[in-house]
Amino acid sequence: MPRIVVAECKQEVSSFNPVPSHYEGFRVVRGRAMLDYHRRVQEEIGGALSVLDAEAGIEIIPAYGGSSNTSGGILAGESFERLSADFLADLAEAGPVDAAYFALHGAMQAETEDDPEGWLLQEARRILGDDIPFVVSLDLHGILTDRMLQHSDAVVVYHTYPHVDFFQTGARAAGLVLKLLSGDVRPVTARVKIPALVRGNELITETGSVGECIRLAQQMEAGPGGLSAGVMWGNPFTDVPELRSNSLVVTDGDEQLAREQALALANLFWQHHEKMQVPLTGLEDAVRRAAAVTGGTVALMDAADATSSGASGDSNAIVRELIAQNYRGTVLAPVVDPAAVRQAVAAGLGATIQVNIGGTLDPGRFQPLALACRVRSLSDGQFRSESFGWHWDSGPTAVLQADNVTLVVGTQPVSLFDRSWFYANGQDPRHFNVVVVKSPHCEPHMFADWCTELIDVDAPGSTSARLTSLGHSKCARPMFPLDDRVEFHPAVDIFRRH
Repeated sequence: MPRIVVAECKQEVSSFNPVPSHYEGFRVVRGRAMLDYHRRVQEEIGGALSVLDAEAGIEIIPAYGGSSNTSGGILAGESFERLSADFLADLAEAGPVDAAYFALHGAMQAETEDDPEGWLLQEARRILGDDIPFVVSLDLHGILTDRMLQHSDAVVVYHTYPHVDFFQTGARAAGLVLKLLSGDVRPVTARVKIPALVRGNELITETGSVGECIRLAQQMEAGPGGLSAGVMWGNPFTDVPELRSNSLVVTDGDEQLAREQALALANLFWQHHEKMQVPLTGLEDAVRRAAAVTGGTVALMDAADATSSGASGDSNAIVRELIAQNYRGTVLAPVVDPAAVRQAVAAGLGATIQVNIGGTLDPGRFQPLALACRVRSLSDGQFRSESFGWHWDSGPTAVLQADNVTLVVGTQPVSLFDRSWFYANGQDPRHFNVVVVKSPHCEPHMFADWCTELIDVDAPGSTSARLTSLGHSKCARPMFPLDDRVEFHPAVDIFRRH
């Protein structure tokens, strides 16, 4: 009976967020509990289990399951040491296995390791052996390193952004594991490095120009000899040596086909790369535009402080500008500020407090904003996401009212690519004239389908789409848009394990 070990380790970071992330910020389920958890949620492991459970004669060996509750700053050294020790210990306890599936993200970074996923795969090889197949799934925002490819037989990548194919990606990966176990396929991987860091609406796979690349990749993957294909544009905020965009094609033993298809994907991506930058509106102009709207809700998109991309979440920049311009419409905004929450809890419901809001976590970019606020509600911060029903925890949370501004204030960051944190705290964005959205993109029904206007704001933050403002120091150069007149000379790298 073939034994397949299944493990998970997912985190995305911003190297420019000064607040380190820690092991305690991970959701960790191990052993049998990992299988029980993932059979209830629509993530990659769940998709893989849906395939493996249906296959007679397969023994699934659960190992470590760890996923950061949200993105954040670079993982502290001692936390990576603990995480990697637990991850590898569970693999060692699995005993002899015939194949492995790893659900990874690809955009981790630790204080002591710029390529955590590659290192984990390298050490997994040492434990599990060189001869068994490894299949790895990655976020298309992952950093695709040589070491990751050297220690994998095949890589499977998300095909959607905003991401809605977690489950399907895991199912694709598990199907590939079964093909490799059967001995019917011999994967060869072609990768082309693309010197571009990209951001913006053209990366929405359903409507943007990158969708052409994704649809071509899907055709390649489903076509004769295809095993996996995709494009990865990395996380431009994870400043590591191998940060860039990539095309990736895995075929069944046909190196020439893999080369041709990886080149075709890379050239198509490069054809569109210059428009893959979001046009930004300055803070002052953004507020003036919002004030000129006479009906409905304006979404001020603050992607520079996007917690789902690794930012600290404590920006008050847009709220500060709204107040400075004496904007009189109703405003809803999220912010992370543990001290303000503690002050609100101590004062109690209905109390009016003088409080400094924001600027406590990333003080190099933001300064505290002094406000008189009424404590409208308090909660423990436990809720489920609107998008996928995942359990999220913002820690003790307060809703504070400062004149026409309503602030949802949390103790720790949560992802804000949907409306669930607002709803969990009794706030409906539809009832406000302005809502601050700290995410680069959300599924259309979250805001775009009903808001009168969406404005991408050029605010400060550790995940700013104005990439030249961040100060990359580790990624390869020249790199678009960090450098002028970047040229693309496509070259194919081939990876084949057996």
